[in-house]
Amino acid sequence: MYDKGEFLCQDALVQHQQAAWESQRKHVATSPFLRILWAGKCVPQNLCDLPGLPLCSKAELRVSQAAHPPFGDYLNTSRDSVNRLHRTSGTTGQAMNLALSARDCDVTQAVAGRCQEAAGLGPQHTVVHCLNYQMWMGGLTDHMGLECTGAMVIPFGTGNTELLIRTIREVGVTAISCTPSYPAVIARVLEEKFPGVAPRDLGLKLGLFGGEAGLDDMALRDRIRSLWGLEPRNANYGVSDIFCNFAAQCQHDTRLHFMAADVLYPELIDPESDAPLAIVPGQSGELVLTHLERDCQPLVRFRTGDIITVDETDPCVCGRTGFRFRVVGRNDDMVVVRGLNLFPTMVASVLAEHRDLTGDYRIVLATPPPHDELPVEVELARGVIKTPELAQEIETALKKNLGASARITLLAHGSLPLSQGKTTRVVRKYI
Repeated sequence: MYDKGEFLCQDALVQHQQAAWESQRKHVATSPFLRILWAGKCVPQNLCDLPGLPLCSKAELRVSQAAHPPFGDYLNTSRDSVNRLHRTSGTTGQAMNLALSARDCDVTQAVAGRCQEAAGLGPQHTVVHCLNYQMWMGGLTDHMGLECTGAMVIPFGTGNTELLIRTIREVGVTAISCTPSYPAVIARVLEEKFPGVAPRDLGLKLGLFGGEAGLDDMALRDRIRSLWGLEPRNANYGVSDIFCNFAAQCQHDTRLHFMAADVLYPELIDPESDAPLAIVPGQSGELVLTHLERDCQPLVRFRTGDIITVDETDPCVCGRTGFRFRVVGRNDDMVVVRGLNLFPTMVASVLAEHRDLTGDYRIVLATPPPHDELPVEVELARGVIKTPELAQEIETALKKNLGASARITLLAHGSLPLSQGKTTRVVRKYI
């Protein structure tokens, strides 16, 4: 089932989900964390009745782990059942301990493998994996998903970019798995340490990207494709508390396919009112997820904080039946400017159109809201001269496309630090 779950037709999927929930509901009913959260509410027998239960959030999980270290009172097995420990990156707050049983590891790996295979990875590839292996789920667990495709996988991790470049050239690596911002790090090291070697000279044919938003922007894809000579694929979307990877694009569609409906039940809610929203084309809302199979830390109606837009619900030409969607941004990255809700991805899509910029930027908030304008630091492309006219041109483009006034600060090429992990786009200096 784990190998073909992404191809289930709607009728078969609904039957499978309900059968999985009948088993899982008995398991989650014994969770001390969930019993307190639900305050005496009965666990519904039918999945369609889940909206009758309260939502849970990352903040509540943090409180649980602080009070019941190391795994929180939502660890719903004995400690002896924990087969692996991961830790979240802590990008949006306190790092969390993630416990997985042997079965949890198997399911996680299988679903991640579906995603990488859909994005085009297979036995014909040699792929280097450049995410952090130091407890972060994106390292080892994504690595094992890559192995599920039959590809030869090189566990490189982050750091020592010179060695990475030599390895790519010596071994004949054809694919890379990393964040969308990491190629900029490689390009800079190439320029400094390998004169005369252009990014496309490395021979990479496939880029499997994840961990950051932005690849929905076609201008960014075109820039990567032109510079590197590879095909960029959005291959790795996940939420560490749920699954490291459960959505990816296929070779026929740039939108993310929801790949885990047999083991993960999705909902959409209005992020302000928490009201349920239908998963239909054109609908936008916060993604909420429920484990249909999870031993150690099962979550029910977990708020991901990610705002998505559903584009298609009919099966794709690739045969996969999950709905297709785009990630608009995160609730905690949203900046409100004179009543307009703005996300970093929206800013990035405008900046990517300017060839005078590298595409790297930061939204730097010196004071708490309300905000009358959007302060953005942008980095100039190599050789471009800083002028008031260019800053004005970018401000005009942001105003035209986003409806908000912006204050642009132009930075010299190479001014912004390059990250080998997730890049923080919104800097709140007042916190």
